[in-house]
Amino acid sequence: MCYRTGLLLSQVATGTPKEAELNDNITIFTRILDGLLDGYDNRLRPGLGEKVTEIKTNIFVTSFGPVSDTEMEYTIDVFFRQSWKDERLCFKGPMEMLPLNNLLASNIWTPDTFFLNGKKSIAHNMTTPNKLLRLKDDGTLLYTMRLTISAECPMQLEDFPMDAHACPLKFGSYAYPVSEVVYTWTQGATKSVVVAEEGSRLNQYHLIRQTQCLSLCSTGQYTVMMAHFYLKRKIGYFVIQTYMPCFMTVILSQVSFWLNRESVPARTVFGVTTVLTMTTLSISARNSLPKVAYATAMDWFIAVCYAFVFSALIEFATVNYFTKRSWAWDGKKAMEEKQEYNKNPLALSKKPNNTCAAGVNYTTNLTKDASISTISNSTAVQLKPSESKAPDPKKTYNSVSKIDKMARIVFPVLFGTFNLVYWATYLNREPVIKGAV
Repeated sequence: MCYRTGLLLSQVATGTPKEAELNDNITIFTRILDGLLDGYDNRLRPGLGEKVTEIKTNIFVTSFGPVSDTEMEYTIDVFFRQSWKDERLCFKGPMEMLPLNNLLASNIWTPDTFFLNGKKSIAHNMTTPNKLLRLKDDGTLLYTMRLTISAECPMQLEDFPMDAHACPLKFGSYAYPVSEVVYTWTQGATKSVVVAEEGSRLNQYHLIRQTQCLSLCSTGQYTVMMAHFYLKRKIGYFVIQTYMPCFMTVILSQVSFWLNRESVPARTVFGVTTVLTMTTLSISARNSLPKVAYATAMDWFIAVCYAFVFSALIEFATVNYFTKRSWAWDGKKAMEEKQEYNKNPLALSKKPNNTCAAGVNYTTNLTKDASISTISNSTAVQLKPSESKAPDPKKTYNSVSKIDKMARIVFPVLFGTFNLVYWATYLNREPVIKGAV
């Protein structure tokens, strides 16, 4: 009941002149506040032993972000509002609501609200504590404070960087069970959490929506209020920093298929450089993520690109191996023909493929002896113009390898098919949001 404050009001307000109304009001409320706190015990909750204390809450988000993937947490700035009724503070006066500062909050009972998944919370105190207190004449209080909260956000990164997450904000009473204190949303479960339109500070995410719900904590019958903020990652940064470099590195590794197989230094540089580049890209991509034990979508893409680059290097090693064998065989055949000619020049000159070499060398040897110059001239005359060229033991050295011809078609087709399947799979499906409500 409000008899004490009504008596004070009647004693002060009687016979008050109109010109001193303002000063009298100040005196009235000063006496009202002094009377409210007289005998008030802030250790006891309102309605103790009679009824459950109901705390109505709502949240206004002034800014959201940033979100840390490595720490799996997010930062949020909010105006956190709580409202409850304490009949011990009811009064009667010329105003229905008293606007007060934070000094009275330390002298009355306030809810022991805490954030279950908060890692670090800051109550702003500059230039004065950012708290607001409003008291209605029926004893209803509105308590608002400005907070910056760093809260946990469990993330499942299998679809990274095409993933989405539901970051929760959980709060409730620290000491009072549901038999003493309960929490409810002020404006229902759809409008009690509001995000400012210009309050997003997210570079890598889209804030899709937010939802609210009410549940009971598994460790006991305690009220737990939950608000979920749904985030969808922006893929643009990762396309520029990871996907495009990987794609270009794979294309660069396939350029070596169009180089001559004798260009060992050039093809070696292509192979080794692209492999090292993919290794660097893989390490840098993982540094921006927590050390999870499973593979993400980006890990699969990098792994396949790495396999293509490494396969291109193995393909060159195979081509180079067969190229050396072909050259060695041609050189061995030329050496055998030369040895056979040294033993029997006339017999070698009868072979079609060696007519030129035998005829030229034979003529040169015969002309050293003047007595057989006629034979030399007659032998030279019998040689055809088409047979006057020396055999080239390296005639197959500059040929294109069949392996290279196949690789020029197989590698691009396989890589293009992989990209088509990869992007069609991840971009056309809805990401799985675990923990959403």
